[in-house]
Amino acid sequence: MYDVIVVGARCAGAPTAMLLARKGYKVLLVDRATFPSNIPHGHFIHRRGPRCLHHWGLLDRVVATGCPPVTAFSRDAGDFPLAGVDLMVDGVALGYGPRRTALDQVLVQAAVEAGAELRDGFAVEDFVADGDRIAGVRGRDRAGGAAVTERARVTVGADGRHSRLAATVRAPEYETAPTLMCWYFSYWSGTSPTGIETYVRGHRALFTHPTNDGLFCLFVAWPIAEQRRVQADLEGEFLAAVDLVPAVAERVRGGRREERFYGATNLPNFLRKPYGPGWALVGDAGSHKDPYLALGVGDAFRDVDLLAEALDDGLAGRHPLDEALAGYERRRNAATLADYRLNLALAQFTPPSDEAQRLRDALRGNQEATNQFWMATEGMIPRETFFNPENLQRLLGEATTEPP
Repeated sequence: MYDVIVVGARCAGAPTAMLLARKGYKVLLVDRATFPSNIPHGHFIHRRGPRCLHHWGLLDRVVATGCPPVTAFSRDAGDFPLAGVDLMVDGVALGYGPRRTALDQVLVQAAVEAGAELRDGFAVEDFVADGDRIAGVRGRDRAGGAAVTERARVTVGADGRHSRLAATVRAPEYETAPTLMCWYFSYWSGTSPTGIETYVRGHRALFTHPTNDGLFCLFVAWPIAEQRRVQADLEGEFLAAVDLVPAVAERVRGGRREERFYGATNLPNFLRKPYGPGWALVGDAGSHKDPYLALGVGDAFRDVDLLAEALDDGLAGRHPLDEALAGYERRRNAATLADYRLNLALAQFTPPSDEAQRLRDALRGNQEATNQFWMATEGMIPRETFFNPENLQRLLGEATTEPP
């Protein structure tokens, strides 16, 4: 009998198991994959994500895999690049883009070191029910063997947007939107950006950053309605989009593509109720969104912290478990909804508001203010440090008094 069984051992499941094991709980961590192994997902970590890794004592391990810190951020909507530089606070950079083979292995290893029991190559076939309560899992080793049943006080689904646990308990969804974009990406050698760069050209979005082994990854997105046309000539359409940004095109055509193209075309947007009798959801299983703002990994890390705290409160008896998990949902939603809705708007190529455009224009040529803007936007410094009425009025006022 375990305190917690975690289904899914990647960027949401492994740290959940790690934090609970560090608190002294008996944890079983299972995944149908074996580790180390890659998955073709986006892997840029920013917002709260780097600070979580630092707090967990894992950031240095991620960097040691050969993943360079990203300390520059540029966004170019076709008018001009608004670029922040030297974006680092207390030794923690704006972001990191480790390959998932490297990141997930660091997280799994940390969970095992904390005392969690790992069964990789283990396929969950069903969930054990005790009345209306989830009481564990039933599955078997993928190499063969008899099915086994393991029971727990709580079963956590960290098994992705198509979560088997969420489907079993029929977890309600809200704030839903259909797939909005199709994304394709690959990796190049020969030259590399020093930071994260984002570009919008018409109804095309480009996103690039450095990663392990001296490579850089480049993502390109189109409205989902264009998916069939793009797939019919993927390399041609990809390069045509890249040619809309000459600086990126020069980098791509001067380098060498090291891997095949990968794609993501089934990207529903939703929040799910993340708890019920004997179960909880975390990561993409509980909240999934389009990759436009690259929120996935950072949001998963944030929610892992919230869920581990709630489960500890409930399992230790400080609060009723349902009450503690209801608090987890409230805190998750309060932390994610603004970004979630902004991400939906951007993924539909919604133009910025007049106020946002005025601020962007006001920041042009002001490096100190631009750095403050990006650090506040990314949560590296308190948001009110930059986004306070006095500072915004000062910036906008200076912009209106400068000569054209």
